[in-house]
Amino acid sequence: MSVIETLRQRFEASAGIPAPLSGDEVLLHEGDPVAAAVLMAIVDRPEPGLLLTRRNETLRKHPGQVAFAGGRADPGDASPVATALREAWEEIGLPPEHVSVIGCDAPYHTITGYCIVPVLGVVPPDLPLIAREIEVADIFEVPLAHVLDPAHHVRRTAEIRGVRRQFYEILWQERRIWGATAAMIVNLSRRISV
Repeated sequence: MSVIETLRQRFEASAGIPAPLSGDEVLLHEGDPVAAAVLMAIVDRPEPGLLLTRRNETLRKHPGQVAFAGGRADPGDASPVATALREAWEEIGLPPEHVSVIGCDAPYHTITGYCIVPVLGVVPPDLPLIAREIEVADIFEVPLAHVLDPAHHVRRTAEIRGVRRQFYEILWQERRIWGATAAMIVNLSRRISV
C-alpha cells in the first residue's frame, strides 16, 4: 500500500476525533471569527511531499511566512473545500480538477480572528504551478515524512503582540514553518498516528 493510501485510510478512520490543537483562546480582535480554508496539498510521489508557499515580503499580514495556499471564504464559496480550491487556484495556479480531496480536518482558530479549515488533498507531481507574485514569493515542497515526524515539532515561546504565546516550529533546510501552519501540520500528524 502506498504512503498516500495509508494516509487516506488513517485520516478517514480518525474522523470525529477532535484535533488536539484547536488554536488560540485569546484573540486580538473583536467580533465573529473570519471563515477561511487552506489546502494541505500532498504531492503524490514515491516519497510524498507537502506543498507550501512563502508569502510575499510586501504583504501587510504575515510577510515572508511559510503558509499553505488558502485564505478567507468568499460569499459564493459553497464550502471550505470550495474556498481552499479557489484560493489555491488564485495563489499558485493549482487547477481544482487536479486535486483529489481526502477531507477536512478540525478548524483552527488564529490569534488574528480567523477560523481556518484545513482541507487535505492529493495532487500529481510536477504540476506547472505559478505564484501570484502579489501574494506568493515562492512555492516549494517539503518531505511529508519530515514534517509529520513528531521529533521535528518543536515547542517555542515568544511574546507576540504583547501576549506571551506558545507555538510550534518545524525546520526544514533553510525553511521555518511555524504558527498556525505548523499547528495544522502537528494536528494532521497526531490525527493520522491514531
